[in-house]
Amino acid sequence: MGLLPHLVNGFALGLLFALIALGFMLILGLMEQINLAHGSLFALGAYFAYAIATPRLPLPPDMLQVWAAVPLGWRFTAAMLLAPVLVAPFGVVLERLMRRTYGRDPLYGLLLTFGVAMVIEELIRIVWGTRDYTLPVPRGISGGFMMLDLIWSTYRFWAAGFAIIAMAIVWLVIERTRFGALVKAGAHDSEIVQALGHDLERLRVWVFVLGTMMAAVAGVILAPVWGIRPHMGVDAVIPAFVIIVLGGVGSFWGAVLGGILVGMVVGLSGAYASEWSMLSMYLLLILVVTFRSRGLFGKKSVLEA
Repeated sequence: MGLLPHLVNGFALGLLFALIALGFMLILGLMEQINLAHGSLFALGAYFAYAIATPRLPLPPDMLQVWAAVPLGWRFTAAMLLAPVLVAPFGVVLERLMRRTYGRDPLYGLLLTFGVAMVIEELIRIVWGTRDYTLPVPRGISGGFMMLDLIWSTYRFWAAGFAIIAMAIVWLVIERTRFGALVKAGAHDSEIVQALGHDLERLRVWVFVLGTMMAAVAGVILAPVWGIRPHMGVDAVIPAFVIIVLGGVGSFWGAVLGGILVGMVVGLSGAYASEWSMLSMYLLLILVVTFRSRGLFGKKSVLEA
């Protein structure tokens, strides 16, 4: 019984890590662009959710009082729905900036998105300050419950379930829709896609928007677990990058499995040797790429050129 809680918590943490990596995987895997601003967009989603749910909205006092009287469950649901929509325009602007880097050395895109990440983080400090915030959770999914004579976090199980649903939706979009087929074709042979009359620029914009919105969704879901602070994006983008490399660039299931493996390793090592919890993630990465340089399910990418 002593090992079971750590395994379950590690698996749930892994699903949340996979959710964080999902938006990163979309842009890197489908467009082969390294988006280091993913973590800052993740943080922005959390801050927008806090502003909606708390509420801290730029509304007239009367309207703000009315919104504050709305039950927390509805405000939390509104935050989950609206925060990704509010972050989406940042994805459009980022794609516009990235256009000059298409077809060039990936280092240009990496440096550009790093600069965008710094700008977004400073904007967060200007608007919300440097203090930490907590995203309130509705009573129905807060607290804990008893199972197998142990107390489990209700919200962590709810968040893990939501992560599974989000991953299923993204998989359906990528693998079972015309949009997903066109995007994947454009990533491998853009000239053919354009010759067939498809607007590749519009497809790329939608990929960035989808990846940005997934970063925001992850920020909303993880905010009650990690807390909200300006540099929380760093805590997100590093595990996301590790997971993508571990699972293999461009592999959806590689990202899912990589997230679960990282969550299990971090959860188990944190339970028995907390000082090794984050280090274990990097040791796992070194172990995997030593024997499989492209990750568990990775395929050849233009980033290797």
